[in-house]
Amino acid sequence: MCPSSVVLDFWDRAADGGAGVDAQPVLSVQELSKNIKKLVEGSFAFVRVRGEVSGLKLHSSGHVYFSLKDSGGDAVLNAVCWRGTAVSPELKDGAEIVVDGRISVYPGRSNYQIVVLKVEPVGEGSLLKLLMERKEKLAKEGLFDQKRGLPKYPRTLGVITSPTGAVIQDILHRVSERYPCRVVLWPVLVQGNGAAEQISAAVAGLNGLAAPDRPDVLIVARGGGSIEDLWPFNEEIVVRAVFSSSIPVISAIGHETDVTLVDYAADVRAPTPTAAAEIATPVYQQVFADICEKRELRGRALRRIVEVLQLSLKIHKIPSPAQWIDNKIIRIDDLLERFHRALLQTISRYENYIAYASKNLKSPQNIISVASVKLPLVASNFHALFRQKTQIFHDTLFLLQERLRRSSYQSVLERGFCFVTNADGIAVTSAYDAAIVGGESIDIHFTDGRIAVRPS
Repeated sequence: MCPSSVVLDFWDRAADGGAGVDAQPVLSVQELSKNIKKLVEGSFAFVRVRGEVSGLKLHSSGHVYFSLKDSGGDAVLNAVCWRGTAVSPELKDGAEIVVDGRISVYPGRSNYQIVVLKVEPVGEGSLLKLLMERKEKLAKEGLFDQKRGLPKYPRTLGVITSPTGAVIQDILHRVSERYPCRVVLWPVLVQGNGAAEQISAAVAGLNGLAAPDRPDVLIVARGGGSIEDLWPFNEEIVVRAVFSSSIPVISAIGHETDVTLVDYAADVRAPTPTAAAEIATPVYQQVFADICEKRELRGRALRRIVEVLQLSLKIHKIPSPAQWIDNKIIRIDDLLERFHRALLQTISRYENYIAYASKNLKSPQNIISVASVKLPLVASNFHALFRQKTQIFHDTLFLLQERLRRSSYQSVLERGFCFVTNADGIAVTSAYDAAIVGGESIDIHFTDGRIAVRPS
């Protein structure tokens, strides 16, 4: 008998008035808890529950704990999302959601909870509202205004998508058909937890590559899906990464009717990944045809130029190149002959000049001999002139000294004169000044000394 039938049988007997209750075996708490766990988990292996999120808490282990409650708050159900479970961006306090999961019983505390396997918002209204609010915010920042042209002949394409889906195969197939070029794949998650971070890191990573690995165009792509599946391409981190890309970006997300914020931030939006490959690459055959056509046009233009030049030569009677070259050769020969004659005449003229100069040129020995005879005479004249000048300077100096001596006051004293000074050494030049001195003595200076006298 299974545990559920034992419990049901117990309640059936109790309903009959308790007959046979005494015969029911006594269970331990642990045994009863195990029976309840098996009954509940077996009966609710998969459930869908609708409620309002309350008490949301992200544990450091990566698990998410919260409660689901009715709008009236009459019933509350504990919930847990184990690490790695895809969590909707709408999972926040106060949000109304629908969760898929299973009921789990924890006997240790005699409580139960729902282990959440999937989270969905109630309808798409809340997500669309969040999408519109985010679009308006990013548009005000100017993240949707930058549009750049694509290179006409790309050498390398960068593709950001899942490596296992059909998207990359469609792009590779279309590129190989149209314009075979190098394709660099940066594999990422395209939905679920961590997808937005991987996509934004891929855009930055491809921008950081050096040539020849650095792409000329980026394609951000994934297949179709619900708004929840495409939500990573509505995250701000992805939109800002696309806007900041220095490489032109083509968005190819979902089907033609699916629109994400990345479509607005990208330089070009493609309705499908295959269309993105077509937009990014030209048709090889068409490129070849264009080259052939341009080459033909260039040949025609060159032929026309030659015809016009030939006609111009005939009109202006310009000589043929061979005749022009012959004339130039004759001219060069004539110039060479004239140059040779001029060179011989110049050489002869300089030879005559050298011969004439050599006749009148004195030898160094004769110059030295004449100079050696003149040198003693010049030296004797120099010494006599030096003595004469020295005597003149000596006589002049003596006369100046004598004149200076006669002009000094000492010479005047020698002739019988004297001068008078007061006690302070100031000259007394009149009797009036001597009277002013009064009873003080004055000094009379002679050539051999001075005497002090007192004025009467």
